[in-house]
Amino acid sequence: MKKNVINTPVADFTSVNTEERKALQIRAGDTVKVWVKIKEKDNKGKEKFRLQAFEGLVVGTKHGNEAGATFTVRKISYGVGMERIFPLFSPMIDKIEVLKKGSVRKSKLYFVREKVTKEIKRLTRRAKLVGLTTSSDIEETEKKIREAEEAAKKAEEEVKEGVSEEKTETTEEKKD
Repeated sequence: MKKNVINTPVADFTSVNTEERKALQIRAGDTVKVWVKIKEKDNKGKEKFRLQAFEGLVVGTKHGNEAGATFTVRKISYGVGMERIFPLFSPMIDKIEVLKKGSVRKSKLYFVREKVTKEIKRLTRRAKLVGLTTSSDIEETEKKIREAEEAAKKAEEEVKEGVSEEKTETTEEKKD
């Protein structure tokens, strides 16, 4: 039995509306858009905050609705998977929008990472089997030119052979 457990309300350590964040009930499988405050300095050295959205799939949540609650969001940006862990009650999060409520059977969707890589590998395997090589127009014209040159050489050789046969025939006639 734990005797020295201190139960501090979440509202004591953050300026965020905790009841509002608890009411969201973010779960794995939800699609969320998290608006994060980013601190920047301008040319004069003055600090400014700007908002940046991070939209993706909630892969998992930890610690429920207590003070240290976190949730992990995964998105794919330019073909690269990105994951980011957000504290639920962080003052650096301006707002959280739940875009879709997902119904999944697992509490942690870590298998999504491997599923995506397996799918990419499967697609590349398919692409290799199909053989996606194409010939360019330049290569085709060069091939036709080579064939025409070879045909011309053969024709010249045949003509030379025909002329040499005629010469041999005429020289044989002269000898007779």
